[in-house]
Amino acid sequence: MAFCLLLPRLLLHPHSATYIPLAGSMAATRPPTATVPGGNMTRVTLPWRWRSKSLGCCRAVRSRGLHFCPVQGQPRKIVDRIDSDGDGFVTTEELKTWIKRVQKRYIYDSVAKVWKDYDRDKDDKISWEEYKQATYGYYLGNPAEFQDSSDHHTFKKMLPRDERRFKAADLDGDLTATREEFTAFLHPEEFEHMKEIVVLETLEDIDKNGDGFVDQDEYIADMFSHEESGPEPDWVLSEREQFSEFRDLNKDGKLDKDEIRHWILPQDYDHAQAEARHLVYESDRNKDEKLTKEEVLENWNMFVGSQATNYGEDLTKNHDEL
Repeated sequence: MAFCLLLPRLLLHPHSATYIPLAGSMAATRPPTATVPGGNMTRVTLPWRWRSKSLGCCRAVRSRGLHFCPVQGQPRKIVDRIDSDGDGFVTTEELKTWIKRVQKRYIYDSVAKVWKDYDRDKDDKISWEEYKQATYGYYLGNPAEFQDSSDHHTFKKMLPRDERRFKAADLDGDLTATREEFTAFLHPEEFEHMKEIVVLETLEDIDKNGDGFVDQDEYIADMFSHEESGPEPDWVLSEREQFSEFRDLNKDGKLDKDEIRHWILPQDYDHAQAEARHLVYESDRNKDEKLTKEEVLENWNMFVGSQATNYGEDLTKNHDEL
């Protein structure tokens, strides 16, 4: 059973210790590849949770390159919370419900963590000017310092993209974001009215020749770089087959916006259900389609690398924070 995650590029947001998906970093919302029981290889959209943390630990759990210091007994407490009916078993449905809860909590917690960095006048709203000054103020005020650096191109590209995304999230058009609108700005993949922005930014990120389409080489280049001559790895060949057989629906050798939308925002795919099924399948030793606490704990490393534990970070939280 393969379960491969293609890691997103990261962008450190200025004035914040938080890695958040800005307009220029839509790889953060582009999906991983996963195989789940009963399903084909498919691209799914997962809300990535990446934070820059500095935690001093005597014992660390390594998860996706980050270190976490688990609270004593936390794995068992998390399992108890997932088992919502208290019957001693974790079912796929309970796990799916828990994953959705963790996902929603993360999204709103991430907004709360950075809110004060942007709400400079403390009116419980964030205007576009407040966001622009907090994010790009130094760059705008000192352009000469960036003239000959790669940051100049990055900021020059990201500023209009952020403005476009901000305006799309700003439903009443007053150039001021409420908490819900700002949440849509930071996490567009979670809001129906932001889906077109997700598709457009994905296209812009991958379409290197600017023809308005994603051809197979651009599709592959977004996830694999030839550092030296030689044959491509098997997984890259598999991705080429995925492109030809499943991504390129009209078989014209390239992806248009509709095909990109079908790829990254599939309408009939529930990522929480898929991850729950995968976790149960991989941990269910006696194949009774439910998990005992012992089965979960014996395969705990897999849960640490999943949304069920917020990719390990919930191990650092107290019971009342879950």
